[in-house]
Amino acid sequence: MSGAASDGDYVYDEARGEWIPTAEAAARAHSAEQVEVRDSVGNLLADGDQVTLIKDLTVKGAGQTLKRGTLIKSIRLTGDSQEIDCKYEGIKGLVLRAEFVRKR
Repeated sequence: MSGAASDGDYVYDEARGEWIPTAEAAARAHSAEQVEVRDSVGNLLADGDQVTLIKDLTVKGAGQTLKRGTLIKSIRLTGDSQEIDCKYEGIKGLVLRAEFVRKR
């Protein structure tokens, strides 16, 4: 017998109080790790998307203000449903709230 789970294996799901197939349990665990990040108008964001700022934002520590309409290229999701990691010239480690951007 190999270490892989067969179709007859079940695990107990404490949240639902029932036995479920291991494949279904693994799929639920994977989907629970995936966080949906949505922009200001509800569009689903993904790694590599381009976004536009919808309002002027003062960047703390950089002494700079990013103006409304600024294009941010190649975002990365952080695992938080409201934060995205960005690169912008002259600012290292820029993290923006998803409520202040719109997908392009």
